[in-house]
Amino acid sequence: VQLQASGGGLVHAGGSLRLSCAASGRTFSSYDMGWFRQAPGKEREFVSYVDWRGGSTYYADSVKGRFTISRDNAKNTVDLQMNSLKPEDTAVYYCAATRTYYSGTYRTQEYEYDYWGQGTLVTVSS
Repeated sequence: VQLQASGGGLVHAGGSLRLSCAASGRTFSSYDMGWFRQAPGKEREFVSYVDWRGGSTYYADSVKGRFTISRDNAKNTVDLQMNSLKPEDTAVYYCAATRTYYSGTYRTQEYEYDYWGQGTLVTVSS
């Protein structure tokens, strides 16, 4: 599966952005999806997860209550709605896909994902 992330940009603190990830292929519903981010000078970190059907989600503590992940299997897309943005949310955001085990297990580690998008830059000014 090929992934294309979009929607990044420059926003003031407190503002909102919506990232989108478009996936190629006919088996999108067989994949769990995740969003990760990498801030300048830092390791890439987990942000959010959604299971193959969109019924189960999970968030990093740092974004819980501010970010919402969703997916549309008919359109092969997964979105990340980001509200109440903070300067520390500044990073390159990556969407990622991994074949589902249909187990409901949250996939939060980089090594669990097999496919990655190219990243989209989010900059939050103070």
